[in-house]
Amino acid sequence: MRELERGDSSTMDSGLIEHLESCLGCRGCEPACPSGVEYGRAFETARRALAATHGVSLPLRVLLYIFSSTPLWRSSLTLARWLRSSGLPSRLSANGRIGFAMGMLAATRQAALGRSSSLAREADAQPARADGARRPTVALFRGCVMDTLFDHVHEATRRTLAANGYTVIEVPGQVCCGALHDHAGAHRAARSLASSNVDAFTDRADLILVNSAGCGALMKDYGHLLGTDAAKDLAGRVKDVSELLSQAGPRRGEPLPYDVAYDAPCHLQHAQGLIRPPLDILGAVPGLRLQVLPGAHQCCGSAGLYSVVRPTMARAVLDAKIDEIASLRPRPKFVATGNPGCIMQIGAGLAAAGLEIAAAHPVEFLDRSYELAGFYQPNAPQAE
Repeated sequence: MRELERGDSSTMDSGLIEHLESCLGCRGCEPACPSGVEYGRAFETARRALAATHGVSLPLRVLLYIFSSTPLWRSSLTLARWLRSSGLPSRLSANGRIGFAMGMLAATRQAALGRSSSLAREADAQPARADGARRPTVALFRGCVMDTLFDHVHEATRRTLAANGYTVIEVPGQVCCGALHDHAGAHRAARSLASSNVDAFTDRADLILVNSAGCGALMKDYGHLLGTDAAKDLAGRVKDVSELLSQAGPRRGEPLPYDVAYDAPCHLQHAQGLIRPPLDILGAVPGLRLQVLPGAHQCCGSAGLYSVVRPTMARAVLDAKIDEIASLRPRPKFVATGNPGCIMQIGAGLAAAGLEIAAAHPVEFLDRSYELAGFYQPNAPQAE
C-alpha cells in the first residue's frame, strides 16, 4: 500500500488486488496495532489507486453514481420505503440473494417498542426542556439512507436531544457524506460531496450531530480529505449522537423491560474510538437488560457497499455474528447498533435464520423511554 501511495503501480498484482478488494475496511486492526498505524487512511489510498488503474465493477459504479446525485438516491430510496410499507419485504425475507435483500429492507422499519399512535402521528412533537442551562446549538446531518429509510431515527434523535436541553436546527443543502465513495476509491466524488457539506454547514451551528457511524467517521476526517481550514473546522464540530448524549448525562427515562444485545459498529468503535457512549444511552433506560455481544468488536459484514458487491464473503462474516447472537442467554428481543448498514445486515441475517429478534438504533430505546416518562409535548410548535 505504501508503494501504491508513492505511485509505484507495478506492485499491483492479482494477489494484492484480491487482498484490497476482500478487505472489509472495518479498521479493527487499528486499535490492535501497537505502533498506531493509521491503516484506514492507507487502505483508502490503496483503494483509490486500484480504482484508478483497474476501475470498479459495473454494479458498484451504478450505486456510486446514484449516491452522487440527491435526486437519484432520494427517488430510489423513497421507492424502497414505499415497498417496505407494503409489508412484502418482511414476507419475502429469506436466505437467497433476493430474499436477503428483502430482509435488509424490512430491517429498516421502526423498532416495535410499543410507541403510542399519537407520537407516531405527531412527527414534530417537541419535548420538555431538561433544564434552563444553555447548551450548544446542534445541526442534524440527515445523510441519504438515514434520511429516507431511517427518518424515524432522525425524529427520535431530535426529540431526545431536545429533552436533554439542546436546540436542534435543520440545515438545507446537505448531500450524501461521501463515505461510500471514499471507501470504494472514488476520491473525486467523495471530495465533491464533502465540499458540498462543508459549504452547507459553515456558520450554521455549534455542533454537527450524526447518528450514522459510517457518516460520522468520514465527516470527522473531512479535514484530511479536503485539506481546507473550513473542512477542518467542520470535522472538529462533528459528534455522534451517543457521544453528545453521553456528555449531557443523559437524562433518565421510564423503564423498558427488554433483553437487548449491543453490537458496536466498526466505524464507531474503531474509527471514532467511541466505546462507552452508546452504552451510556442504553444505560439511561431503566429496566433494560443489556448484554454486550462478546464479538461486538468484530464486523457484521455490511461495510458500506461490501455486502452488495461481495455478498458471499459478507454473509460468511455475518453468520458468525448471528450464531453468537442466537447463543446468548437470555435470548435478546433486540440487537442495538448505531449504523444503518449494520441494522440492515444484522436484521436480515436474523430474519434469514428464523430468529424473532429485531435490530434497532440505541437512540430508539431512549426515545421510547422518554415518551413513557412524559417528557414530550405532542402539540407543541416545531423546533427552529
